[in-house]
Amino acid sequence: MKNIQRNYWAYVIFVVPALLIYVTFYLYPLFQSLQYSLTKWNGINDPVFVGLSNFAKAFSDEQFWVSFKNNIYFVLFSVFIQVPFIVFISIIVSSAKRFLNFYKLTVFLPCILSTASIGVIWQFIYSPDAGLLNQLLTAVGLESWKRIWLGDEATAFLSILLTNGWQWTGFYIVLVLAAIFAIPKEMLEAGEMDGATGWRKAWLLTIPLIRPVIMVTLLLSITGAMKALDIILIMTKGGPFGSSEVMASYMYKQAYTINDFGYANAIAVIVSLFTAVLSLIFQYINVKTREASE
Repeated sequence: MKNIQRNYWAYVIFVVPALLIYVTFYLYPLFQSLQYSLTKWNGINDPVFVGLSNFAKAFSDEQFWVSFKNNIYFVLFSVFIQVPFIVFISIIVSSAKRFLNFYKLTVFLPCILSTASIGVIWQFIYSPDAGLLNQLLTAVGLESWKRIWLGDEATAFLSILLTNGWQWTGFYIVLVLAAIFAIPKEMLEAGEMDGATGWRKAWLLTIPLIRPVIMVTLLLSITGAMKALDIILIMTKGGPFGSSEVMASYMYKQAYTINDFGYANAIAVIVSLFTAVLSLIFQYINVKTREASE
């Protein structure tokens, strides 16, 4: 190992290929997107430099702000509803005495399915006539709650949030379960001897001990919320009337429906910057809370 560390060519062999991949598939497309964001370009003719006008257009575009607001809702749903639910279910599953592998497979199964399959399945569930959800509401006497779930501006985006949460919750549960099972039994037994049992043990021992994994889950949920695209295109295509658009789907429409690739790249740059800012804020809060707890 020491000989490898002293060998210059070892660094070249191991670092340069990874660096080339990073530059080719990340840095170069990023700078190219930034370049096109300063142009008016239809994807065919030569791009025409227009400066910051695409960004000015975004900030004055009402539909862009609707998509921006929906991304905020996506993040808030992930952080304050989905992640606490994930931790809650993980603690319940981890305490199971029998059929533990069955429970893990059950919660993880939606992650195996493609987003296209999940989108189609939930379109049937939300169907206003033969859909499972409306049929259940009718069966329990709540016919007044029936909706055209994906065709109503008030419920379309919420329906997508629930579908997306259903798809990815199992993946995060498996991560949290792995962290829970990695806790030394001696620590849990010592806590039980001190009177920490049931949910008291979960709150005082389990959750603090798996905090690093919860933080990773939160970060992945935030970045995943900012990348949401395919489930929206499959289920609502951003409708009705743009009420379920997010920035990624709005960017996609600007590029491949309207052929305004300059504006689409400007939106892509805004999405990247906003995601970076959110990640930095999260990291800052994470460091401060960790220091306060220590």
